[in-house]
Amino acid sequence: MNRYFELSEKVYDITERYPQVLDLLISKGFDNLRNETMRKTLGKAISLDQALKMRKIDIALFEAEAAEILDGGELSLSDGLVKAELHSDTAQMSIEGVLPCPVKLQLLEKIEKLIEDEKIDINMDLQSASLGLDPIIEKVRKSRSADDLADIYISAGFNLFFDKDLIGKYMEQGVFADQSGWEHINPDFENASIDLRDPLKRYSIIGVVPAVMVVNTAVLGDRPMPSRWEDLLAPEFRNSISLPVRDLDMFNALMLGWYKLFGFDGIRKLGENLLEGMHPAQMVKGAKSAQGTQPAVSIAPWFFAQMAKESGPLKTVWPEEGAIVSPIFLITKASVRERIKPVVDFLYSKDVAETIYVDGKFPSTNPALDNRLTSDQKFVWIGWDVIHHEDVGKLLRDAEAAFFNQSNRTILKIGARR
Repeated sequence: MNRYFELSEKVYDITERYPQVLDLLISKGFDNLRNETMRKTLGKAISLDQALKMRKIDIALFEAEAAEILDGGELSLSDGLVKAELHSDTAQMSIEGVLPCPVKLQLLEKIEKLIEDEKIDINMDLQSASLGLDPIIEKVRKSRSADDLADIYISAGFNLFFDKDLIGKYMEQGVFADQSGWEHINPDFENASIDLRDPLKRYSIIGVVPAVMVVNTAVLGDRPMPSRWEDLLAPEFRNSISLPVRDLDMFNALMLGWYKLFGFDGIRKLGENLLEGMHPAQMVKGAKSAQGTQPAVSIAPWFFAQMAKESGPLKTVWPEEGAIVSPIFLITKASVRERIKPVVDFLYSKDVAETIYVDGKFPSTNPALDNRLTSDQKFVWIGWDVIHHEDVGKLLRDAEAAFFNQSNRTILKIGARR
């Protein structure tokens, strides 16, 4: 049960009241609902529970995920099917992190089943990415030794794992090690242009959140259609670009990717061309900024970009240089390798890879999975040389300063810091 809708209601009626549920349905494979005519005709003929049964989608999970989204992203923990937190005085291992919102419930369900089937005694604290990493960062900051840390961390983003005041200092002490057992990863991420395998075998990346361009052709006007990230540096895009500045994980990934491509000068130019920071869900709906204007180009996660209606003015562009990636990291303590092996092996499994993959929205590094990407869908990532030889925490702070000082929008600078 939820306080927003009945499962027996027609799909049209629910999505008319709650567009967020429409986005969720599309993310689950109901691509025909992108078409407004189909939503009005098919949606009026079928109830939500009937639609979910046809797709063999777990109704309880979908209802819980929809309710969480409609609650504004606030996590409501229950004693039902899925638990995000488990605490035990006798726990033999621990896992902490944040999960991409679109796959959180599905992944938690699988983790809970593993725990029950294998009778694993574990402390677990896995939250939605929308809630951020702040609680985990605070715990790591207060840690006095590796004993105060979780045995397993899973999360997108760079802030926690590379800052030398956080997990970064423990990495240099050899506390964590890659336990994937993979000599090679998915060829989409091991080729001439990119290699996500850590040469020092400390970090492991199990998937990525790619960022692409969403171009509003109705606002673009006479300006040429951008096909490269470099195009967004042009003066004609001044006050015309939106970024997810409040999504710190994605924003940090964009800053590092931009730094790799164009250096600090490019970051400053991007700041000059910023119109406003927007949530990706606003971007793909063509929402207006606080100034009452729409951005010509939005930089958004691939997952959200695919929600744009095909018949509308919003067109998705996978930049020629490549989509900028925010990696989903999995790091594991070396000293407890055997104790955590059942959970670690599970997290590296094809089953989990397929759960995170979500029809290509979060491409996987698992070598057994086909990401179904085309040869021109490349990726941009900061690279291991920078990660292992530079202070990534300082680099991010410098990049943020260059960006916001140039954009001269203090309100955005405050909003970017969760």
